[in-house]
Amino acid sequence: MAIVDELTTLQAGTLAAIESAADTTALEKVRVAVLGRSGTLTGYLRSMGQVPADQRAAVGKTANIVRKAVEGALEVRKHALEHAELDARMAAGAVDVTLPGRAQQVGTRHLISRITDEISEVFLGIGYTVASGTEVETDYYNFEALNTPADHPARGMQDTFYVVDRSGDVAAVRGESDVLLRTQTSGVQAHTMENQEPPIYIIAPGKVYRRDVADPSHLPQFNQIEGLVVDKGITFGDLKGTIDYFCKQIFGEDRKTRLRPHYFPFTEPSAEADVSCGICHGKGCRFCKGTGWVEVLGCGMVDPNVFGYAGIDPEVYSGFAFGMGVERIACLKYNVPDLRMLLEGDMRFLRQF
Repeated sequence: MAIVDELTTLQAGTLAAIESAADTTALEKVRVAVLGRSGTLTGYLRSMGQVPADQRAAVGKTANIVRKAVEGALEVRKHALEHAELDARMAAGAVDVTLPGRAQQVGTRHLISRITDEISEVFLGIGYTVASGTEVETDYYNFEALNTPADHPARGMQDTFYVVDRSGDVAAVRGESDVLLRTQTSGVQAHTMENQEPPIYIIAPGKVYRRDVADPSHLPQFNQIEGLVVDKGITFGDLKGTIDYFCKQIFGEDRKTRLRPHYFPFTEPSAEADVSCGICHGKGCRFCKGTGWVEVLGCGMVDPNVFGYAGIDPEVYSGFAFGMGVERIACLKYNVPDLRMLLEGDMRFLRQF
């Protein structure tokens, strides 16, 4: 019986191939070659109708024996190979617990947040409290209540981001119906004076927005801290002493301050406060443009008209206000030449602080 002999030879060769398979991939190739749709043994089984009748029983019996032997050998070898491959993967991915661990990189607070808190701590230490407000403000509290007339340049669209309706049109009528992104945190002062009886000693930190093109000294969004004092007997001397104390606390006891006359619609008289240059110590250099001084903040005595909007009697109370950009203070303290460096997210720069 030639066919029976062929099946016996096929069984021996297949079992040898199964035993020598190095991995499950090679084992699968052996299975497909023998038991697959086009496999050798499958071909014998499909051709049983062509086997002579007197040999059909013997050939069929042998074919079934071969199939069972091959399937059993495949199962045993597959189980062994899968265990071997799993052990190999576990060995390759094993962790040596005796090796030193990798230290997790610890983050730090951003310089802007640090300077904001540092400034706040200076004023908290002399009795001020922190007040907060919304970044979306009405035209009235952002401008009108701060003695900024309707024809003032700061009221124009060139300086202010107005919040528009769904049609994209700004309300035609100016007034409290107009909504905008605040250009200063002074609106917090206006709300505070309306809602709190003097004496008032507050600072108001927060983000503000202006239609400025980003350059070394300007940003369209920046952080500001404004301060307000309202009490009986407050004088310009109190303002000067407060500014001098603040500058020495932030920049160092050796730094000098000066006030220059200026104009702000919500204070009268008004001034710009300068601090002596920390690079040349007042002698004049490129950083201070040869003057020996760098501008720090704006300040002044609260205009009586502002008290009038808040319902505070200017004959009884007086006060002063000041405002500074946090990014500018940070750059002046650490001699950073460009405000944009604080926002670029370059960790090589930020980790220095």
